[in-house]
Amino acid sequence: MTHEIKSRVVGNLGHITLNRPKALNALTFAMCEEITRLLVTWEKDPKIGAILIDGAGERAFCAGGDVILLHDSGKAGDSRAEEFWRIEYALNELIHRYSKPYITLIDGFVMGGGVGLSVHGRIRIAGDTTMFAMPETGIGYFPDVGGTYFLPRLKYKDRGMDVGQWLGLTGARLDAGQSCAVGVANAYVPSARHEDLIEVLGAAKLDGSDSAVANVVMGFVKSPPASEPIPEAVKAFGAQTVPAILRELDEDGSEWALKQAKNIRRKSPLAMCVTFEAIRRGAKKSFKEVMTQELDLSLGFLKTQDFYEGIRAQLIDKDRNPKWSHADVSKVSESQVQRVFRKSANPSQQFLK
Repeated sequence: MTHEIKSRVVGNLGHITLNRPKALNALTFAMCEEITRLLVTWEKDPKIGAILIDGAGERAFCAGGDVILLHDSGKAGDSRAEEFWRIEYALNELIHRYSKPYITLIDGFVMGGGVGLSVHGRIRIAGDTTMFAMPETGIGYFPDVGGTYFLPRLKYKDRGMDVGQWLGLTGARLDAGQSCAVGVANAYVPSARHEDLIEVLGAAKLDGSDSAVANVVMGFVKSPPASEPIPEAVKAFGAQTVPAILRELDEDGSEWALKQAKNIRRKSPLAMCVTFEAIRRGAKKSFKEVMTQELDLSLGFLKTQDFYEGIRAQLIDKDRNPKWSHADVSKVSESQVQRVFRKSANPSQQFLK
C-alpha cells in the first residue's frame, strides 16, 4: 500500500487515482507496484466490471516518472533503475492485454510514464486541458513505456508513421483536439463532466464488456475542441534517416518546418538516432517484443554520456545547456546506435516477473 495511490470500488467500478499532485502525479516504484496489485486483483474479481484511472489535482494526469532516481541509480551502478523499468514495463504490458475495460481520464499533462498508463488501454478520454508529449530525447533518452510501439501506429490521414516520428523525435505537444485526431485519445469529454461520468459509471451495471462502458460514456462524449491541423510538412519525418529529415525540413522552409529542425538540433544527437531506429523497428514488432527491446535500450542508455548530461542540464543544474557527446546527428555512427540496442546481460524477456 502507498499514500501515492488512492483506490476504491464503487458499484462495479474499480477506481484508481494517482495522488502526487505537487509532483504532477509522476510515477514511483511504489505506485507501479500498487497499481499492478490492484489491476491483477480486480481482473480476477467477477464483481468488478471496469477500471478507471485518473490523476489528482488540476494540472496533470501523470507527467512522467522518477527520472532523478534513474540518474542516481545509473551513477551509483546499483539496480534501482532496472527494477523500476522492469515493474513499469510489466505494468504497461498488463494494461495492453487487460481483459476488462480500462478507462483513463487524461486531463492535464500526459507525458512519459503517464503515456504508458493510458495509451495502451482501450478507452482513453481527453479533457479540456489534455497536453500529450513524449519529450525524452531532450534528456538524452528515448520515448519508452511502449512509445516505440504506439507512435508508429498512430492514425493520422496517411501520415501516421511520420507523425509518430515527429512526436518521438521532437517531443512536440498535442492538445485535446490533436490527441483525438491522431488516436492518443479516442473520446473527448469536457473536464467539467468528468466527475459526473465517474459517478454514473459507478452506478451503472458494468459486466466486463466494452459495450456496457460505451453505453455510459457515449452520453458524455462531445466533439473535440478545434485544434491546429498538423502541417503537411510533417511528411519530412518519413525520410530514411535523421539527417535526411533535417534536410527535408530545411528545404521546406516553412515556419513550422524550420521550428522543428531547430528543435531537433538542440536535442541529443545520439538519442535522436536511437529513437528514430527504435520507432522504425517497433512498427514491425509485437508489443511484448517492443517492451523487451525497450528494456535493453533503457539499460543501454545508462551507459551513455548523454543520459546523465541531459538530466543534469534539464532537471538538476537547470542551465538548459547540455554538452552532448556528438556535435550533430551526422556525427553519430551506426555502430554507436547499435551499441545502445545491445541486449543486456539479464535477459529482457524476464521483466514480467
